[in-house]
Amino acid sequence: MKNLSRKELFNHVETLMAHYCNGCFVHQQFKQEGGRRFAHRFCISKCTVGEKLQEYGKRLT
Repeated sequence: MKNLSRKELFNHVETLMAHYCNGCFVHQQFKQEGGRRFAHRFCISKCTVGEKLQEYGKRLT
């Protein structure tokens, strides 16, 4: 991935979250079954979009 400015990275993060995360059925289902923490942990550790968001976060620091 090419070097992006902070603003471009934030735009990519916002686009990813708006497209994939808002209204995610898997997140909603896990939230009902296992609670909010369980659903959040899944999103961060196992979801491919979450992994991509982590990659962007590392590039921001």
